[in-house]
Formats: sequence, C-alpha cells, structure tokens
Amino acid sequence: MKLVCRGVAPAWFLVPLLLLVVVFGCKSSELNVREASITQVSDFFFSIRPSGQVRLSKNNVQYPGRTKEDVVVSDETVHKASSSESEKLTIVKLQAEIAKLKSAECMPKTTDPVAEAPQFPASSDEIAGDTAKDVAAPRSKLSCNFTLARMKICAMEGDVRVHGKSATVYVVAASHDSYWPENGTVTIRPYARKLDPVGIKTVREVTIRSSALVVAADDTALPRCTVTHDVPAVVFSTPGGFSKNFFHAMDDTIIPLYNTAHEYDGHVQLLVTDYDRTLIFKLRHYLAALSIYPVIDLDADDAVRCFPLVHVGLERHDELRIDPTLSRKGYTMMDFRDFLRSAYSLKHTWATPANRSSGQRPRLLLLLRRRSRAITNEAEAIATAIEVGFEVVTAGPEKSRDMATFAKVVNSCDVMLGVHGAGLTNFVFLPNNGTVMQIIPWGEMKGIGWHEFGRPLPDMGLRYVDYEVTAEETTLKEVYPKDHAVFTDPNSIHKQGFTLVWEIFLNGQNLTLDIGHFREVMQQTYQSVTIT
Repeated sequence: MKLVCRGVAPAWFLVPLLLLVVVFGCKSSELNVREASITQVSDFFFSIRPSGQVRLSKNNVQYPGRTKEDVVVSDETVHKASSSESEKLTIVKLQAEIAKLKSAECMPKTTDPVAEAPQFPASSDEIAGDTAKDVAAPRSKLSCNFTLARMKICAMEGDVRVHGKSATVYVVAASHDSYWPENGTVTIRPYARKLDPVGIKTVREVTIRSSALVVAADDTALPRCTVTHDVPAVVFSTPGGFSKNFFHAMDDTIIPLYNTAHEYDGHVQLLVTDYDRTLIFKLRHYLAALSIYPVIDLDADDAVRCFPLVHVGLERHDELRIDPTLSRKGYTMMDFRDFLRSAYSLKHTWATPANRSSGQRPRLLLLLRRRSRAITNEAEAIATAIEVGFEVVTAGPEKSRDMATFAKVVNSCDVMLGVHGAGLTNFVFLPNNGTVMQIIPWGEMKGIGWHEFGRPLPDMGLRYVDYEVTAEETTLKEVYPKDHAVFTDPNSIHKQGFTLVWEIFLNGQNLTLDIGHFREVMQQTYQSVTIT
C-alpha cells in the first residue's frame, strides 16, 4: 500500500534539521554566538494550519524592521497551490526564514553611527495577561522632585530618547516603581525660578512622556534613535531675560549646573533650550571644564538622541549656595570655588594678609556702576581708600564682560567693594579669606543685601562688611520731600511689591558717600586684612 502524505506535513520533519544548520553554521563561523541568538531560535515556533498557512506563534521574538506579514504565507496563495506545490512552497518559506535568522545572527556587526537605543536586559518580573509575550520588559525609571523651592527636576535612567525640536523626552518601558504622572506626561520649564510666575513663562517647556510596556516590534509611536550616546545628558535653559544679569546667571544656572553635572567628570552632554549664544560664549571656559563635548542647542536639534541617563532641570538649593546635605554628592560651595579656580586657571587660593611694617598694600577692587546706584563722588572714595593704605583697582561694567579675564583680576585682589548689585556676584573668584564690602543703598535694603550677598559668604570662605548709606547720602532727597514715605516709612514701599522697590530704591537713586563715615569703615577693613 502506498503511503500518501497530504498538505505540508512532510515539510515539518525538515524543520529540526534546518534549525540545527542555523545553530551549528553560526558556531562554525563565530564561536561566541550571542545568547540572544539561541533564545531567538528556541522561541521561533511554527504552527501549520489545516489550510497550509504558516504563521509565527504568539510567543515569537520580534525583530527590528520586520513584521509578521514578512514571514506569513497567505491562505489565498496556499489554497491555489496543489498538495505537492504546498509542500514545496512551505519548504521554500521555511528555508527563507531560516536563512534570515542565520544572516541576522552570523553576519558581522556594522559600525553604523546611526543606531537604535541599546537593548537592556529583560526584567525577571512576570507580566500578567496574554500581552506578556508581545512586550518588552520594564527597563527604564523616571524619578521627579517637585519639592524644591525654586525648581522642578526629573531624572530618567534606561532607554531615554530626546527630540530637541519638539522639546520632548521619551522614557521607554518605565518600571513599576517609577514616578507615574497623570496621563504619563509631565512638563518642566528647566530653569530655577519656579516661584516667578511671570519670568518662568518665558522659559520653554520640556515634555516628558513616560510609556508603559512597549510592544517590541510595533513601537511606531516612539521615535527611533538617530544618535546614540553612552554618556548622561543634562537639559537646562538659558533664557535671555535672566541670563543677562550675572547674579541670576550664577544663581540660577552656573552653580546649579555644577551641582547637577560635575559628578560625571566631564563625560556628560549638555542640552540647552532657550539657547543664549551670548551667555554660552561668556561661560565657554566653565562649560568646557564641565563637559568634554560641545553644548547642543536643543531647540534647533532635529535628531533623536538616546541616552542611558537624562536630567531635566538643575538642582538648586538657595541664593548662591549649595547645601551639602541636599546635594547628591555632598558638594559644598568651597568645592564649587575650587572648580572655578581650576576652570579659569586662577593662581590665588588664599588671600595672604599684607604686612604693614614692610609697606605692603592689600589690593582692593572697586566696582563702578554707571546707570543706577552709582557713586557720584567716586574719585573722592578712591582717594580715601588709597590714603587708608589700599592699592585700588577699579572696574566698570565694560571690564567684566570677558569673564575669563575679569576672573583673574578679581582673584588677584584681597577685598572687593561695590554697591548692592549683580556685579558683586564676581566675589566667587576671590581667594579664600577674601573680604566683600557691600554698600547698601537707602530704602531698608539691608536685609535684601545680607540675604543675597552676605549670607552666602561664610560657606565660600569669605568675610563680609557692609556700609549702609543714610538719607543724606541718596539722590532720592532731590526727588522726594523729607516727609515722603520714601524717607519716613520705606517698609510701606516694600509692602507694595518688588516693582515699586525696583523703581525707587534700586533703579531710582545714586549715592553720594559721606567720606568721613566711609573712611572709618575702610580703616576697619584695612586693619582686618593686614598684619604688623
């Protein structure tokens, strides 16, 4: 009796042999076959329908760039073939699939710089439901901190993709213990002025989209990586309105950026939104010390950049301060100033007291203002400082524009003297044990002056002296009568809001110093920075 096998059953017996050819063929050309290759072969099960259709079972492995339709023979095609033709067709298709597997696993790996996101090991956690076999296991984590007074920050680790032009960060296959925002989306304006409702609106929003378990071969909703980095990234903003003020540049960007990025020892990519070319150029030495890579203008970048770790926003603690108990690496302001000295090649670490008996003069830097809060009798003030015993160096706004050059000037001095304002922020370049002397304008400004420029100094290893002007030393007496609230109740002006304080006490007055009083304060300062 003749045995007749109908359909494609005989073809089934060829499958084990063909699979063995793939495995041993690969090993003969490359002994170190990846573990994934074995997994792919062992999971690649075929089922044969009665009609002769060949399909991948539900627990198949998905391959980048291929769909199920690539390896499925339609029912219509098989029905048109005879039993014999079905056998041949099936064998051909099986051979084609095996050849594709073999080619994918045995061909040498390319060095194409445009690569997909790195594949992370699958989680050992079980995923409930039938979809468990069609999805990638959790491989990323999103953590956010919205408790900081001035900043929202988020950190993402794993498969993280950044598209600059859309200002979107994708966190792929986030783990169950990740922060899960409503609808999987959170927005951050990456600049440290969260409590300034007007100013923060000028900062571009960055959207973080956190996805759950992603179908491995059907992730078209996620952008594919065009550039893959093997270093972390930090996303932050340099909005022009704020960064033109050196106090805000230092307080909102420079110090927080150190606190966030320095731990990576230069191996970090800086991504800047609201890219201020002037500030980036001014800070070029500082940024080059923080990162060995060029800064990327995120708003103009159409690449999809994939990183193992991304920070959105900078970690800021307080006015010109780092709190080591909050800093992830326990950084201090002394650490920050050490970093500045290294970045700008500053020679003087400590201010050495001048010896009066040998005729040495301590070096004093006088910051001059031009638009407001200017010292109208600055020539007399300079002459008085010299008479007391200082070597005086003067610097107007034009001299401080080149940060690298001016940092060296400041670092060469023992004392910095100036009226309350952003220019005083340059004291970060003074040597340890240096002295900052702040002239406080009229208008109950002593508390503000102390908070912004006095309180931070001990953490930096610097000393503080202030000179508070009287009502007789302000040019406001030429504008307002003596019985006006400007003189009788300055606090009532403060209660009406910062705008009025700015218009009157900050932007509306110049100062004519009482030289007798000024001499007394300068003599006390001279004694503190000299020895006999």
